[in-house]
Amino acid sequence: MSIVLYAEFAEGKFKKVALELASYAKKIAESLGTTVTAVTINAGDVSELSKYGVDKVLQVTNDKLAGFTAKAYADVIKQAAEKENAQLVLLSSTTDSMYLSGLVALALNAGFASNVTGLPVSIAPFQVKRTAFSNKAFTITEISTPIKVLGLAKNSYGIFENASTLTQEAFNPSLADADFGVKVTGIEKASGKVSIADADIVVSAGRGLKSPDNWGMIEELASVLGAATACSKPVSDLGWRPHGEHVGQTGKPVATNLYIAIGISGAIQHIAGINSSKIKVVINSDPEAPFFKVADYGVVGDAFEIVPELIQKLKAFKAQHA
Repeated sequence: MSIVLYAEFAEGKFKKVALELASYAKKIAESLGTTVTAVTINAGDVSELSKYGVDKVLQVTNDKLAGFTAKAYADVIKQAAEKENAQLVLLSSTTDSMYLSGLVALALNAGFASNVTGLPVSIAPFQVKRTAFSNKAFTITEISTPIKVLGLAKNSYGIFENASTLTQEAFNPSLADADFGVKVTGIEKASGKVSIADADIVVSAGRGLKSPDNWGMIEELASVLGAATACSKPVSDLGWRPHGEHVGQTGKPVATNLYIAIGISGAIQHIAGINSSKIKVVINSDPEAPFFKVADYGVVGDAFEIVPELIQKLKAFKAQHA
């Protein structure tokens, strides 16, 4: 069972999810006695992938692919899978890859499982464990098609070095004009900030902050922790924060190593969207806030007293261990 993965590359480096996907693919490949091939699109130096077990890279360089276009990118991955005679195609769970997965599966006439949380439970029959019911439960899903497409849930496997000898090959898939029916005219990105998609830590706040003028301490805490900032839906609806920071079931789902919720009561839609995070810390003045029921650690108190003190403690700790 040969394995092909799509390694996402942005802003001059591979995304963390690409390295996690490579680590995941290598572990499966070792158990099957096969190799791992990565397909990259307009990537620079691809040698980093060899640290995480990728044996071969198909490098696609095409100016028409400078902006993400789901159909065109899916066609690239489909042709790469056919070239390598892949029976297993792996993608991550970023926004781009979630657009791609279904298109790739359809093009390859493959079965598709999303939100996969670990290594296959069984190879024959092929079964994987997935999250279900907004991360409230797990299900074992069997894929019986000859080609299988998996979407690996973020932070579900981890990143592990497992060096390999890397072969690089230029790959020039045939792309039709129909692949570019949707044109990207521009991309706006926040600079100098950790994105929610790539963050290991997210500091999120809600209406308990009372005013957008009080967001300075949230941004300062995030800066000290090297975290991304986020917010609840009511906060983005009020215009206090950009809609791109809204996390939850109806916003951006997150699966971080640490999620800190400040002044967020914990509506079920919010909790469903962040429930895959490994450690959840809640700071709220209301001891009956629903969020405390799912928190790993909870602090009952005034955020305007607790957060500044936490920032000072963290700064002192960093200075001591610098």
